[in-house]
Amino acid sequence: MPARSSFDYAIVRVVPRVERGECINAGIILFCLTSRFLSAKVELDEPRLLALAPDVDVELVRSHLEAIPRICEGGRKAGPIGQLPQKERWHWLVAPRSTIIQTAPVHSGLCEDPTRALEHLMDTMVRLRPTGAQAPR
Repeated sequence: MPARSSFDYAIVRVVPRVERGECINAGIILFCLTSRFLSAKVELDEPRLLALAPDVDVELVRSHLEAIPRICEGGRKAGPIGQLPQKERWHWLVAPRSTIIQTAPVHSGLCEDPTRALEHLMDTMVRLRPTGAQAPR
């Protein structure tokens, strides 16, 4: 059995009207120091967002969300933040904000494979199950 490593993660939330505090989960950022892994997945449920805030600029929200995985990956295409070391990019991404894109508090876990852990968190925290579907066992 592969060794388990600790990881930290944060849920990425879209808060269309900050003053109301309503949000939808739109992604996960996961950082595993021992595996040198920093990655994010984002999936914007546009119908849910529009139901919450019909006047929101969906293209603007999408462009901000799409920047998160690029920053995780790092490099020039991610701009100045992408040039920072991996751990500093993680801290920048999960820093508290009062903007339309926010992260929930950071939580920890253990995993054998950070990529699988990220996918599991997307399934349980971001993606909606069809009505009447049972949770996987």
